[in-house]
Amino acid sequence: MTAILYCDMGGRFSENWRTIAATLFSVALIVGVYVLARGIESPSVAQASTEAALLQAIASKDSDGDGLPDWEEALYGTSSSAVDTFSLGMTDGEAVAKGLVVPKAIADVQVTTAAPTANSGVDYAADGLTPPSEGTLTDSFAKNFFALYINAKEANGSKDLSSAQTSALAEQAMSQFIQNFIPAADFKKSGDLKIVGAGPDAMRAFAVAAEAVLKKNSTIATMSEIEYFQSALQGDASAVTHLTELAKMYRGSAAGLAALPVPAELAAIHLAIVNSVMRLGTIDADFARVNSDPLAAMLALQQYRETELAAEHAFTTLYRTYAASGIVLPTGTPGAAFVNVMVDITARQQAATKNP
Repeated sequence: MTAILYCDMGGRFSENWRTIAATLFSVALIVGVYVLARGIESPSVAQASTEAALLQAIASKDSDGDGLPDWEEALYGTSSSAVDTFSLGMTDGEAVAKGLVVPKAIADVQVTTAAPTANSGVDYAADGLTPPSEGTLTDSFAKNFFALYINAKEANGSKDLSSAQTSALAEQAMSQFIQNFIPAADFKKSGDLKIVGAGPDAMRAFAVAAEAVLKKNSTIATMSEIEYFQSALQGDASAVTHLTELAKMYRGSAAGLAALPVPAELAAIHLAIVNSVMRLGTIDADFARVNSDPLAAMLALQQYRETELAAEHAFTTLYRTYAASGIVLPTGTPGAAFVNVMVDITARQQAATKNP
Protein backbone atom coordinates (compact mmCIF):
# COMPACT_ATOMS: atom_id res chain seq x y z
CA MET A 1 0.00 0.00 0.00
CA THR A 2 2.80 2.39 0.95
CA ALA A 3 4.50 1.77 -2.38
CA ILE A 4 1.25 2.52 -4.23
CA LEU A 5 0.74 5.75 -2.29
CA TYR A 6 4.36 6.67 -2.93
CA CYS A 7 3.96 6.14 -6.67
CA ASP A 8 0.70 8.09 -6.65
CA MET A 9 2.37 11.00 -4.87
CA GLY A 10 5.09 10.92 -7.50
CA GLY A 11 2.57 11.00 -10.33
CA ARG A 12 0.63 13.90 -8.88
CA PHE A 13 3.81 15.76 -8.07
CA SER A 14 5.01 15.21 -11.63
CA GLU A 15 1.84 16.77 -13.03
CA ASN A 16 2.14 19.83 -10.80
CA TRP A 17 5.88 20.03 -11.38
CA ARG A 18 5.47 20.10 -15.15
CA THR A 19 2.84 22.85 -14.83
CA ILE A 20 5.12 24.95 -12.64
CA ALA A 21 8.15 24.24 -14.81
CA ALA A 22 6.26 25.48 -17.85
CA THR A 23 5.37 28.65 -15.95
CA LEU A 24 8.99 29.22 -14.92
CA PHE A 25 10.35 28.83 -18.42
CA SER A 26 7.59 30.96 -19.90
CA VAL A 27 8.69 33.78 -17.58
CA ALA A 28 12.31 33.28 -18.57
CA LEU A 29 11.56 33.18 -22.27
CA ILE A 30 9.35 36.26 -22.27
CA VAL A 31 11.26 38.66 -20.02
CA GLY A 32 14.57 37.04 -19.16
CA VAL A 33 16.64 38.36 -22.03
CA TYR A 34 15.58 41.94 -21.31
CA VAL A 35 15.83 42.16 -17.53
CA LEU A 36 19.61 41.97 -17.12
CA ALA A 37 20.36 44.40 -19.95
CA ARG A 38 19.10 47.33 -17.89
CA GLY A 39 21.42 50.21 -17.10
CA ILE A 40 23.47 50.02 -20.30
CA GLU A 41 21.15 49.85 -23.26
CA SER A 42 18.33 47.64 -24.42
CA PRO A 43 19.27 44.84 -26.80
CA SER A 44 18.07 45.20 -30.36
CA VAL A 45 15.04 43.24 -31.50
CA ALA A 46 17.31 40.92 -33.50
CA GLN A 47 19.57 40.28 -30.50
CA ALA A 48 16.65 39.66 -28.16
CA SER A 49 15.11 37.32 -30.71
CA THR A 50 18.34 35.32 -30.99
CA GLU A 51 18.65 34.95 -27.23
CA ALA A 52 14.98 34.03 -26.83
CA ALA A 53 15.44 31.35 -29.47
CA LEU A 54 18.46 29.97 -27.59
CA LEU A 55 16.52 29.92 -24.32
CA GLN A 56 13.74 28.03 -26.08
CA ALA A 57 16.31 25.64 -27.52
CA ILE A 58 17.65 24.85 -24.04
CA ALA A 59 14.16 24.35 -22.62
CA SER A 60 13.10 22.01 -25.44
CA LYS A 61 16.36 20.14 -26.17
CA ASP A 62 15.74 16.37 -26.07
CA SER A 63 19.01 14.64 -26.98
CA ASP A 64 17.65 11.09 -26.95
CA GLY A 65 14.15 11.85 -28.25
CA ASP A 66 12.38 10.19 -25.32
CA GLY A 67 9.84 12.97 -24.80
CA LEU A 68 11.67 14.33 -21.76
CA PRO A 69 13.78 17.49 -22.31
CA ASP A 70 17.38 17.28 -21.12
CA TRP A 71 16.86 19.75 -18.26
CA GLU A 72 14.03 17.56 -16.94
CA GLU A 73 16.22 14.45 -17.31
CA ALA A 74 18.54 16.07 -14.77
CA LEU A 75 15.62 16.55 -12.38
CA TYR A 76 14.26 13.01 -12.71
CA GLY A 77 17.63 11.25 -12.59
CA THR A 78 17.19 9.78 -16.06
CA SER A 79 19.86 9.79 -18.73
CA SER A 80 19.79 12.18 -21.66
CA SER A 81 21.54 9.50 -23.72
CA ALA A 82 19.01 6.67 -23.19
CA VAL A 83 15.38 6.48 -24.29
CA ASP A 84 14.46 3.99 -21.54
CA THR A 85 16.94 4.61 -18.71
CA PHE A 86 15.47 2.11 -16.26
CA SER A 87 14.39 -0.59 -18.78
CA LEU A 88 10.69 -0.12 -18.03
CA GLY A 89 9.61 -0.98 -21.55
CA MET A 90 8.63 2.60 -22.36
CA THR A 91 10.30 5.93 -22.98
CA ASP A 92 11.44 8.03 -20.03
CA GLY A 93 8.81 10.62 -20.98
CA GLU A 94 6.07 8.00 -20.80
CA ALA A 95 7.41 6.67 -17.49
CA VAL A 96 7.37 10.16 -15.98
CA ALA A 97 3.83 10.81 -17.25
CA LYS A 98 2.65 7.59 -15.56
CA GLY A 99 4.41 8.42 -12.28
CA LEU A 100 6.76 5.42 -12.60
CA VAL A 101 9.77 7.71 -12.53
CA VAL A 102 9.65 10.54 -10.01
CA PRO A 103 11.94 13.51 -9.38
CA LYS A 104 15.18 12.58 -7.65
CA ALA A 105 14.18 14.63 -4.63
CA ILE A 106 11.19 12.30 -4.12
CA ALA A 107 13.23 9.18 -4.86
CA ASP A 108 15.71 10.22 -2.18
CA VAL A 109 13.01 10.25 0.52
CA GLN A 110 13.11 7.09 2.64
CA VAL A 111 9.68 5.41 2.75
CA THR A 112 9.25 2.41 5.03
CA THR A 113 8.30 -0.85 3.23
CA ALA A 114 8.23 0.98 -0.11
CA ALA A 115 9.32 -1.00 -3.12
CA PRO A 116 12.57 0.15 -4.79
CA THR A 117 11.92 3.10 -7.06
CA ALA A 118 12.94 3.19 -10.69
CA ASN A 119 15.50 5.88 -9.84
CA SER A 120 17.89 3.42 -8.20
CA GLY A 121 20.28 0.65 -9.14
CA VAL A 122 21.48 2.01 -12.48
CA ASP A 123 25.19 1.85 -13.26
CA TYR A 124 25.43 4.76 -15.67
CA ALA A 125 29.12 4.34 -16.41
CA ALA A 126 28.87 0.58 -17.03
CA ASP A 127 25.93 1.09 -19.37
CA GLY A 128 27.61 3.95 -21.20
CA LEU A 129 24.89 6.42 -20.20
CA THR A 130 25.12 10.08 -19.30
CA PRO A 131 24.55 10.29 -15.52
CA PRO A 132 22.12 12.81 -14.01
CA SER A 133 23.63 16.07 -12.80
CA GLU A 134 24.57 16.12 -9.12
CA GLY A 135 25.46 19.28 -7.22
CA THR A 136 24.51 21.49 -10.15
CA LEU A 137 22.24 24.52 -10.27
CA THR A 138 19.60 22.36 -11.93
CA ASP A 139 19.89 19.72 -9.22
CA SER A 140 19.74 22.22 -6.35
CA PHE A 141 16.74 23.96 -7.91
CA ALA A 142 14.87 20.63 -8.08
CA LYS A 143 15.58 19.91 -4.41
CA ASN A 144 14.58 23.41 -3.32
CA PHE A 145 11.35 23.23 -5.31
CA PHE A 146 10.49 19.85 -3.80
CA ALA A 147 10.92 21.28 -0.30
CA LEU A 148 8.60 24.17 -1.15
CA TYR A 149 6.07 21.74 -2.62
CA ILE A 150 6.01 19.47 0.43
CA ASN A 151 5.70 22.42 2.84
CA ALA A 152 2.88 23.95 0.80
CA LYS A 153 1.01 20.66 0.65
CA GLU A 154 1.36 20.07 4.40
CA ALA A 155 0.08 23.61 5.04
CA ASN A 156 -2.87 22.72 2.80
CA GLY A 157 -3.83 19.78 4.97
CA SER A 158 -2.05 17.29 2.63
CA LYS A 159 -4.54 18.14 -0.12
CA ASP A 160 -3.49 18.76 -3.71
CA LEU A 161 -2.69 22.38 -4.46
CA SER A 162 -5.13 24.52 -6.42
CA SER A 163 -4.13 26.36 -9.58
CA ALA A 164 -3.79 29.60 -7.60
CA GLN A 165 -1.59 27.91 -5.01
CA THR A 166 0.48 26.33 -7.75
CA SER A 167 1.03 29.71 -9.41
CA ALA A 168 2.03 31.26 -6.07
CA LEU A 169 4.48 28.43 -5.51
CA ALA A 170 5.96 28.98 -8.97
CA GLU A 171 6.56 32.65 -8.18
CA GLN A 172 8.16 31.76 -4.85
CA ALA A 173 10.41 29.16 -6.45
CA MET A 174 11.52 31.58 -9.15
CA SER A 175 12.15 34.35 -6.62
CA GLN A 176 14.32 32.13 -4.43
CA PHE A 177 16.10 30.77 -7.48
CA ILE A 178 17.11 34.26 -8.63
CA GLN A 179 18.03 35.50 -5.15
CA ASN A 180 20.23 32.50 -4.38
CA PHE A 181 22.07 32.54 -7.69
CA ILE A 182 22.83 36.17 -8.44
CA PRO A 183 25.92 36.94 -10.55
CA ALA A 184 29.22 36.74 -8.70
CA ALA A 185 30.85 39.90 -7.38
CA ASP A 186 33.28 41.80 -9.59
CA PHE A 187 36.66 40.14 -9.96
CA LYS A 188 38.57 43.28 -8.90
CA LYS A 189 37.86 46.55 -7.10
CA SER A 190 39.58 49.90 -7.67
CA GLY A 191 41.75 49.38 -4.60
CA ASP A 192 43.16 46.18 -6.12
CA LEU A 193 44.78 47.99 -9.06
CA LYS A 194 48.39 49.13 -9.05
CA ILE A 195 48.34 52.69 -10.38
CA VAL A 196 51.72 53.87 -11.64
CA GLY A 197 52.50 57.02 -13.61
CA ALA A 198 50.45 59.06 -16.06
CA GLY A 199 50.72 60.74 -19.44
CA PRO A 200 51.28 59.61 -23.05
CA ASP A 201 54.49 57.65 -22.42
CA ALA A 202 52.93 55.67 -19.57
CA MET A 203 49.84 55.02 -21.70
CA ARG A 204 51.92 53.73 -24.61
CA ALA A 205 53.89 51.41 -22.34
CA PHE A 206 50.69 50.12 -20.80
CA ALA A 207 49.18 49.38 -24.21
CA VAL A 208 52.23 47.30 -25.18
CA ALA A 209 52.11 45.32 -21.92
CA ALA A 210 48.34 44.75 -22.23
CA GLU A 211 48.72 43.60 -25.83
CA ALA A 212 51.25 41.00 -24.68
CA VAL A 213 48.71 39.66 -22.18
CA LEU A 214 46.06 39.29 -24.89
CA LYS A 215 48.46 37.52 -27.24
CA LYS A 216 49.56 35.15 -24.47
CA ASN A 217 45.93 34.15 -23.90
CA SER A 218 44.83 33.86 -27.52
CA THR A 219 42.67 31.05 -28.88
CA ILE A 220 42.07 29.41 -32.24
CA ALA A 221 38.29 29.95 -31.97
CA THR A 222 36.77 31.17 -35.23
CA MET A 223 33.24 31.96 -34.00
CA SER A 224 31.65 33.90 -31.15
CA GLU A 225 30.57 32.19 -27.95
CA ILE A 226 26.93 32.61 -28.93
CA GLU A 227 27.57 30.75 -32.21
CA TYR A 228 29.44 27.99 -30.39
CA PHE A 229 26.67 27.86 -27.81
CA GLN A 230 24.11 27.36 -30.54
CA SER A 231 26.23 24.58 -32.06
CA ALA A 232 26.55 22.91 -28.65
CA LEU A 233 22.76 22.89 -28.34
CA GLN A 234 22.64 21.14 -31.70
CA GLY A 235 24.89 18.36 -30.40
CA ASP A 236 28.31 19.56 -31.58
CA ALA A 237 30.75 18.27 -28.94
CA SER A 238 33.61 20.32 -30.39
CA ALA A 239 31.61 23.49 -29.69
CA VAL A 240 31.69 22.68 -25.97
CA THR A 241 35.46 22.33 -26.19
CA HIS A 242 35.73 25.73 -27.88
CA LEU A 243 33.51 27.32 -25.21
CA THR A 244 35.80 25.91 -22.53
CA GLU A 245 38.83 27.31 -24.37
CA LEU A 246 37.17 30.72 -24.69
CA ALA A 247 36.39 30.71 -20.97
CA LYS A 248 40.04 29.95 -20.23
CA MET A 249 41.17 32.72 -22.61
CA TYR A 250 38.93 35.34 -21.00
CA ARG A 251 39.89 34.37 -17.47
CA GLY A 252 43.58 34.29 -18.27
CA SER A 253 43.37 37.67 -19.99
CA ALA A 254 41.49 39.25 -17.07
CA ALA A 255 43.96 37.92 -14.51
CA GLY A 256 46.94 39.05 -16.59
CA LEU A 257 45.53 42.53 -17.21
CA ALA A 258 44.64 42.97 -13.54
CA ALA A 259 48.27 42.37 -12.57
CA LEU A 260 49.61 45.18 -14.79
CA PRO A 261 50.53 48.61 -13.41
CA VAL A 262 48.07 51.06 -14.97
CA PRO A 263 48.39 54.82 -15.65
CA ALA A 264 46.14 56.99 -13.50
CA GLU A 265 43.97 58.24 -16.37
CA LEU A 266 43.17 54.66 -17.44
CA ALA A 267 42.38 53.17 -14.02
CA ALA A 268 38.58 53.29 -14.19
CA ILE A 269 38.49 52.08 -17.80
CA HIS A 270 40.97 49.29 -17.05
CA LEU A 271 38.90 48.11 -14.08
CA ALA A 272 35.79 47.91 -16.29
CA ILE A 273 37.70 45.90 -18.90
CA VAL A 274 39.12 43.47 -16.35
CA ASN A 275 35.76 42.79 -14.69
CA SER A 276 33.75 42.45 -17.91
CA VAL A 277 36.34 40.12 -19.47
CA MET A 278 36.44 37.92 -16.35
CA ARG A 279 32.64 37.76 -16.30
CA LEU A 280 32.62 36.68 -19.96
CA GLY A 281 34.92 33.84 -18.90
CA THR A 282 32.45 32.74 -16.24
CA ILE A 283 29.55 32.97 -18.68
CA ASP A 284 31.35 30.88 -21.31
CA ALA A 285 32.18 28.26 -18.69
CA ASP A 286 28.46 28.03 -17.87
CA PHE A 287 27.65 27.86 -21.59
CA ALA A 288 29.96 24.84 -21.81
CA ARG A 289 27.89 23.14 -19.07
CA VAL A 290 24.64 23.36 -21.02
CA ASN A 291 24.32 19.56 -21.24
CA SER A 292 24.99 18.90 -17.55
CA ASP A 293 23.48 22.01 -15.96
CA PRO A 294 20.97 23.62 -18.33
CA LEU A 295 19.58 26.09 -15.78
CA ALA A 296 23.07 27.50 -15.21
CA ALA A 297 23.41 27.96 -18.97
CA MET A 298 20.06 29.77 -19.09
CA LEU A 299 21.14 32.21 -16.39
CA ALA A 300 24.46 32.74 -18.16
CA LEU A 301 22.62 33.53 -21.37
CA GLN A 302 20.53 36.12 -19.57
CA GLN A 303 23.73 37.79 -18.30
CA TYR A 304 25.59 37.60 -21.59
CA ARG A 305 24.18 40.64 -23.41
CA GLU A 306 24.76 42.99 -20.47
CA THR A 307 28.33 41.76 -20.04
CA GLU A 308 29.13 41.93 -23.74
CA LEU A 309 27.84 45.51 -23.90
CA ALA A 310 29.90 46.43 -20.83
CA ALA A 311 33.06 45.08 -22.47
CA GLU A 312 32.32 46.87 -25.75
CA HIS A 313 31.67 50.13 -23.92
CA ALA A 314 34.92 49.84 -21.92
CA PHE A 315 37.10 49.14 -24.97
CA THR A 316 35.40 51.94 -26.93
CA THR A 317 36.10 54.37 -24.08
CA LEU A 318 39.70 53.13 -23.97
CA TYR A 319 40.23 53.94 -27.66
CA ARG A 320 38.66 57.38 -27.29
CA THR A 321 40.81 58.16 -24.25
CA TYR A 322 43.97 57.34 -26.19
CA ALA A 323 42.77 59.42 -29.15
CA ALA A 324 41.95 62.36 -26.87
CA SER A 325 45.52 62.20 -25.57
CA GLY A 326 46.84 62.38 -29.12
CA ILE A 327 47.82 58.70 -29.20
CA VAL A 328 46.78 56.93 -32.40
CA LEU A 329 48.16 53.43 -32.93
CA PRO A 330 47.89 52.15 -36.52
CA THR A 331 47.45 48.41 -37.03
CA GLY A 332 50.78 46.66 -36.44
CA THR A 333 52.04 49.31 -34.05
CA PRO A 334 53.03 47.95 -30.60
CA GLY A 335 49.96 48.13 -28.36
CA ALA A 336 47.50 48.67 -31.21
CA ALA A 337 45.85 45.25 -30.84
CA PHE A 338 44.78 46.22 -27.32
CA VAL A 339 43.78 49.84 -27.83
CA ASN A 340 41.95 49.25 -31.11
CA VAL A 341 39.92 46.17 -30.12
CA MET A 342 36.52 47.71 -30.87
CA VAL A 343 37.78 49.55 -33.96
CA ASP A 344 39.12 46.28 -35.39
CA ILE A 345 35.90 44.40 -34.57
CA THR A 346 33.79 47.09 -36.23
CA ALA A 347 36.01 47.03 -39.31
CA ARG A 348 35.70 43.23 -39.62
CA GLN A 349 31.93 43.41 -39.24
CA GLN A 350 31.67 46.07 -41.95
CA ALA A 351 33.89 44.02 -44.25
CA ALA A 352 31.76 40.92 -43.66
CA THR A 353 28.63 42.93 -44.50
CA LYS A 354 30.10 44.14 -47.79
CA ASN A 355 31.46 40.72 -48.71
CA PRO A 356 29.04 38.09 -47.30
